[in-house]
Amino acid sequence: MASRTLRKVDGLPATRDVVPHIIPLPLPPAQPHAAARELWMAAHLPSLPLEALAWSVSGSAPRPRAVFELHDRTQLIVAADESAQRAGARPGLSATAAMVLVPELETRARDLHREHRLLRRLAQLAQRFTPRVCLEPPDGLLLEVQGSLHLFGGAMPLQRDFLRTCLSAGVRSRSSFAPTPLAALAGARAGESFQVMNEAQLRGALAPLPLAVLRWPAQVLDRLARIGVRTMGQALRLPRAGFARRFGAEQLASLDRLTGRSADLRRSFCAPERFRARRGFTYELEQHAAVLAALEPLLRDLGRFLQLRQCGITELRCRLRHRHAPATLCVLKLAAPEADPQRLGELFGERLALLNLPEPVRGCELRSGQLTPRALGAAGLWQPGEHGGGVSVESPAFIERLRARLGVEAVYSLKLKPGHLPENVSHSAALDAATLQHAPWPAFRRPVWLLSMPEPLAQSDGLPVWHGALKLCSEAERLETAWWEGPGVARDYYSAVDVRGTRLWIFRERTVPHRWFLHGIFG
Repeated sequence: MASRTLRKVDGLPATRDVVPHIIPLPLPPAQPHAAARELWMAAHLPSLPLEALAWSVSGSAPRPRAVFELHDRTQLIVAADESAQRAGARPGLSATAAMVLVPELETRARDLHREHRLLRRLAQLAQRFTPRVCLEPPDGLLLEVQGSLHLFGGAMPLQRDFLRTCLSAGVRSRSSFAPTPLAALAGARAGESFQVMNEAQLRGALAPLPLAVLRWPAQVLDRLARIGVRTMGQALRLPRAGFARRFGAEQLASLDRLTGRSADLRRSFCAPERFRARRGFTYELEQHAAVLAALEPLLRDLGRFLQLRQCGITELRCRLRHRHAPATLCVLKLAAPEADPQRLGELFGERLALLNLPEPVRGCELRSGQLTPRALGAAGLWQPGEHGGGVSVESPAFIERLRARLGVEAVYSLKLKPGHLPENVSHSAALDAATLQHAPWPAFRRPVWLLSMPEPLAQSDGLPVWHGALKLCSEAERLETAWWEGPGVARDYYSAVDVRGTRLWIFRERTVPHRWFLHGIFG
């Protein structure tokens, strides 16, 4: 009966004397918009090409400055300072037109290597605010700061602190907040105050932003502009299937990442690992042996550091501190990655013995160069002296010992460069492991030792003479230079042996008077 009465009450009963006993449930309190699971702060660096270059500073007023880049044989301005832009030299203008508008304009070519290095430096500084820092080359950074807001007192104090950090590094930045990384980047590139703290407000905040800040291909933006779509809000209102068919699935996926419809995975920046350790001595050390003994604990720590990472180093720096004199720098460069602390100690001792210490040493600081993955390999089967086993004179260990004793500049290698003349095809270069593994030319065809200038040889019955008659022991190797490389050269090279068994590299001119010359000596 009760159930029937309830059904009548639900269906507006005709009788008024039936009142159901209903306990009203309390309504949940009004909740504010839930905070975003992630909050990204984007930094856009519009003047990075300018700030990455080392501009000369003079006492007079600074001249307007601009940076250009070559596009299809045309130098286009990619960045300009405020004074240059006020005069009309804006990005996108050709360098020639900019010089007409601003005759005193100072221009420099763009250096992408410097820009990337400065961007990586800013990423390292940004790791003070969050461990999740992502590079967005060529002019952006992304920081996921949701878990760091309480440490800095909120988003605005964190933003002010970050902008001060950028200014201390000589870079001006525009920043914004959004729940998705691409939306934060778009807001920062738009140059407006873009601060969206929850996902419910994201689409409305994105609607007025231009599509150009997404950096889609120019032809896609042109096709969208022809149908009147220039903002993100207009693009988001288009049918998804038709949009993907006409403008590409990649652009549709970009819109999904923009609004959080799909995940936007980013690779975090990892600063390069390097070993650094300091040690202060109980008393001042005057002898090189004592300094080396005090460095042994640091070298053992370095060995464990490298062993855990399966890496080696090719450069090791040590700063020796004194009481009054400037610090002494001792640099050890290696031919191949090394991780053995005993081996590093031996080579470092050789290098340290060549230094004149101005004062006793009070402390030291040990720094490694960039870590290099080690190529693990099997050791030799035979012991030194057995069946030809042992270390070759060209091994990295021998090169490193020579460097430690004679200096880095005293031991070098030869590298090839394009050319026909043997005297012009090689130049000195730093010695490394790759040079040891690959000979620059076949040893049986070309000698390593070439004379600085070919030396004329005497002749006897048309044959060359050098400390006696020479015996030719190879066929002719003809070398001719091209006509556009200057005065023509035509030579026939031979390998010859003198009366003492020395193997020489000689040539005969193919033009009159057909002289003979000595050009090299085989080892």
